[in-house]
Amino acid sequence: MALIRRRKPNEPSKTSVQREEEEEEEDDSKNKHPKKSYKKSKPKWSCLDNCCWFVGCICVTWWVLLFLYNVMPASFPQYVTEAITGPMPDPPGVKLRKEGLKAKHPVVFVPGIVTGGLELWEGHQCADGLFRKRLWGGAFGEVYRRPLCWVEHMSLDNETGLDPPGIRVRPVCGLVAADYFAPGYFVWAVLIANLARIGYEEKTMYMASYDWRLSFQNTEVRDQTLSRIKSNIELMVATNGGNKAVIIPHSMGALYFLHFMKWVEAPAPMGGGGGPDWCAKHIKAVMNIGGPFLGVPKAVSGLFSAEAKDIAVARAIAPGVLDKDLFGFQTMQHIMRMSRTWDSTMSMIPKGGATIWGDLDWSPEEGYVPSKRKQKNADTQKASQDGLESNISQIKRTNYGRIISFGKDVAEALSSDIERIDFRDAVKGQSVANTSCRDVWTEYHDMGFGGIKAVAEYKVYTAGSILDLLHFVAPKMMERGSAHFSYGIADDLDNPKYQHYKYWSNPLETKLPNAPEMEIFSLYGVGIPTERSYVYKLSPSAECAIPFQIDSSADEQYEDSCLKGGVYTVDGDETVPVLSSGFMCAKGWRGKTRFNPSGSQMFIREYDHSPPTNLLEGRGTQSGAHVDIMGNFALIEDIMRVAAGATGEELGGDQVYSDIFKWSEKIHLQL
Repeated sequence: MALIRRRKPNEPSKTSVQREEEEEEEDDSKNKHPKKSYKKSKPKWSCLDNCCWFVGCICVTWWVLLFLYNVMPASFPQYVTEAITGPMPDPPGVKLRKEGLKAKHPVVFVPGIVTGGLELWEGHQCADGLFRKRLWGGAFGEVYRRPLCWVEHMSLDNETGLDPPGIRVRPVCGLVAADYFAPGYFVWAVLIANLARIGYEEKTMYMASYDWRLSFQNTEVRDQTLSRIKSNIELMVATNGGNKAVIIPHSMGALYFLHFMKWVEAPAPMGGGGGPDWCAKHIKAVMNIGGPFLGVPKAVSGLFSAEAKDIAVARAIAPGVLDKDLFGFQTMQHIMRMSRTWDSTMSMIPKGGATIWGDLDWSPEEGYVPSKRKQKNADTQKASQDGLESNISQIKRTNYGRIISFGKDVAEALSSDIERIDFRDAVKGQSVANTSCRDVWTEYHDMGFGGIKAVAEYKVYTAGSILDLLHFVAPKMMERGSAHFSYGIADDLDNPKYQHYKYWSNPLETKLPNAPEMEIFSLYGVGIPTERSYVYKLSPSAECAIPFQIDSSADEQYEDSCLKGGVYTVDGDETVPVLSSGFMCAKGWRGKTRFNPSGSQMFIREYDHSPPTNLLEGRGTQSGAHVDIMGNFALIEDIMRVAAGATGEELGGDQVYSDIFKWSEKIHLQL
């Protein structure tokens, strides 16, 4: 409402001239001091505001979800899942308890690489306050708070393969050592929970945790782990009415327990002195889950360039990020420096050379067609494969035997067209170390540009030349590894040299125990593309970074292609190819062979991968993935039935979906 100024009665009226002068003065005043606009200017939105807003949204969302999770009935996720997919089957423990199954044989879990927790017992000043806190497993909080200190304490001594001076990191004990890898990410927890439903408890279940970084024999030298496993199995058998133990190794744990079975019967001081019938007296069955018996190509790429398919994909999405020196922390170089001190990784280098893995022009998996895998079991396998032969000629040839190729053209070329320059006698040239890059020491610094060039000019590496390559690029690491592991095929297993522990984890250079009643199972997932060979290139920033990397641009667009992101894949569980998991039980150990002189029975049980249908199913109950298979209901049921007294024949014998029997027949191995 406008305000009207009223003139006082005694105020003289202003003349028109005076009013005009006052209006001019007001105009001048406005020009000198313009009135502020009532319209507010829009505030600027800074990068800090964006970050704060984003963090705030994440926190609010997290607290809302946490609140809903705590107030939600425990059965709600199952209710929603059943509403979407239909009724869920009973967990194996519930199902088998209804059938009347009860705990009978004690069970021993043998974790694989990286899945067991490690805790700090002694450290340097930077690790103050971390006594008996987990450095590996759990929340991994120290990785973010003090990354360089964490790397220092997780690394072993580069000369001895044991503890560095002033540092003691030891395996966590008990079932909690590997029930969960991280909060919410189960490893053994689902199997343990189901076993508990039929009467198992801690006195009848034992987690054989060990420091998975060490070579297998060094776990006994430093921690007496093998002796502890022996004592615990003897105690469990004695206190359970003499019922033999069922051993359940996972991943690298299969190799570790293979080493154990030779160690326990070997005479002291190298062995455990249990005598030649120890395994026959104490072990009912060994149920290997995802066992890399013949190694994995993934180990080669990890040792060669500290990467695998996942790292190559990350590089393709965010080029250069992994190689940047962020806050003085060169990620890939530190990973390589640390992992190359873990001698256990060398146990998974492919074994058997060209005989098993193929050469420049041949491989057992030749002709593999991902979309045509239709066989359902061993009996129908041959018939289903006959229909595939006509398609093989129409499919681009994949040379799986070429584990590393420098360039896609080299991976696909005829062997006669590949010109190679031998790297073995190359002179290692000028050092590539560059202080301006804040380099982390790796053995590549000792190679120089001359050595790096020589490796690339050899162009292609098969299982027969991979060992020479690793000796060339990582001599210190391989010198330690050669004292603990071997990768060949024995000509004469009665040769006294094979009594040395370096051969005990290689199934092609050792005999199984004399235990004809002991059953051996190979349980693994199939139906997932699994790394088999790689296309490499020289790193564009080789002066400051690891000089070799997977060429993520190498790809094939046609249907049924096995090349994606520089990685050739075959059938497997995403980590271990079928050939490595299944060959020994399909052929090498089947029946009485020189590797299985007592004729222990072999069973292959494959689990066709089926991903979860929705997020509420978590990691699924039918997964065939290398770790997720530990929650596979069918696998858990098979294990529980054997633990309750069933035999492999009572399970139904072999259950095969892959080409493992066909591929095994292509391998000409003296049996």
